[in-house]
Amino acid sequence: MPGDVGIVVEAPAKVNLHLSVGDVRPDGFHDVETVLHALDLCDTVTLERSRGLSLVCDVDLGIPAEANLAMRAAVALATVLNRVPDVRITLEKRIPAGAGLGGASTDAAAVLAGLPSLWEVEVSGDTLRQIAVGLGADVPFFLRGGSGLYSGRGDVFVEEIDVPVLDVALVKPRSHVSTARAYAMFDRIGVSSRTGAATIIAACRSGDPRAVAGALHNNLTEAAVALVPEIADVMAVCDAHPGVLGCLLSGSGSAVFAVCDSSESASGLAERGQAQGLWARATRSRADVVRRIAEGRA
Repeated sequence: MPGDVGIVVEAPAKVNLHLSVGDVRPDGFHDVETVLHALDLCDTVTLERSRGLSLVCDVDLGIPAEANLAMRAAVALATVLNRVPDVRITLEKRIPAGAGLGGASTDAAAVLAGLPSLWEVEVSGDTLRQIAVGLGADVPFFLRGGSGLYSGRGDVFVEEIDVPVLDVALVKPRSHVSTARAYAMFDRIGVSSRTGAATIIAACRSGDPRAVAGALHNNLTEAAVALVPEIADVMAVCDAHPGVLGCLLSGSGSAVFAVCDSSESASGLAERGQAQGLWARATRSRADVVRRIAEGRA
């Protein structure tokens, strides 16, 4: 029974293969067109029945537990179901905060995906998606997983996109980038180089990692670099590493991802980043349905 053994959910990281930020909308958010793609790098989220709501995390995220998006997801779902959010959430973090890799959003989606099984209730996909939209722009993507084109605030699914398996290195500067500050800087400096997603979609569908690497685009990069100049240094190191086909800031950063021609190249770049005292990992893109829910002992 799920309540006896707990629910364990993989929560994958993501990269933005394409991010094109547009004008501010009447609701205060920016129009966004983005191609999101999941990675093998995952947090692990364990859900267990409990008397009340609690959260345990193996790293200090620097925020109160009640502000954690995973906790907010549990409260939001319980509110819709008119029940007490009686769950103990345990986060094993492998995705760093403030990196643009979706660490908070993917944990929230994992909670939404796993709680119906733990609580033994039926919840429609539409209901989960509505809750996800209220939690954050990336949460709907993580409920679906895989890869796809998204519009609106980045929360509206447009179409699924087949992406070839990519060997990827992730390197994060020491400093974080606040998403809100990145968008404010974007408005301040007046970036206008908005590009449609047709090129990256065609590259993905070609099945050629080199084509994908050549079509990477993020017009939020200039704003992020203005806030954290170290990003430019990391991108230069990635570009110069043997076997790197192309690199890009993921989302608002501060992590940079490099598409490599082999797993060896990706591992070498990750080791180089780690030798410089940076958070860095080698991983692969994940084209399958990534939301795997498994019952098992915590």
